[in-house]
Amino acid sequence: MEMNQSQKTETATLGNGCFWCTEAVFQRLKGVMSVTSGYSGGETKNPDYKSVCTGTTGHAECLQIVYDPNIISFEELLEVFWKTHDPTTLNRQGNDVGTQYRSVVFYHNDQQKQVAEQYKEQLNGSGMFPRPIVTTLEPFTVFYPAEDYHQNYFLLNGSAPYCQFVVRPKVEKFIKTFEEKLKS
Repeated sequence: MEMNQSQKTETATLGNGCFWCTEAVFQRLKGVMSVTSGYSGGETKNPDYKSVCTGTTGHAECLQIVYDPNIISFEELLEVFWKTHDPTTLNRQGNDVGTQYRSVVFYHNDQQKQVAEQYKEQLNGSGMFPRPIVTTLEPFTVFYPAEDYHQNYFLLNGSAPYCQFVVRPKVEKFIKTFEEKLKS
């Protein structure tokens, strides 16, 4: 049986703050097959939310995104990544402070690393941001899925105060900015 070209998937692992906020954005993109909230980039094996929140495990809250590169490219994912958080603040996104909220691209191969480096350099030269981008590019090693109650958080808890006041405005801004890239 011949494999259909559209069945090929790739993986991106991105950290841009609280995964409750970022998961709700990436789930809406055409070509994104799945989004899993979790932890990467640290030393502790099998970390849990409580330990990651202490900032002592080295892990970042991040997303593992499985996508169809025939529908959405890694560069397009990076565009959404960089335009939906502040990549100029070190270890901070809004009120979330600590290394677990750092802006990071965990590249899975040399091509992802090269694309991310070029894109970051281009953004820094463009003047789009008032300060230099502090997003780190780190080699992907291992991803630990977060506890079940963190998965699909906004979809399942949209009426919770945090979702109403923090997540919803980010999602609404994203929808306006990336309307042409949304799933129907």
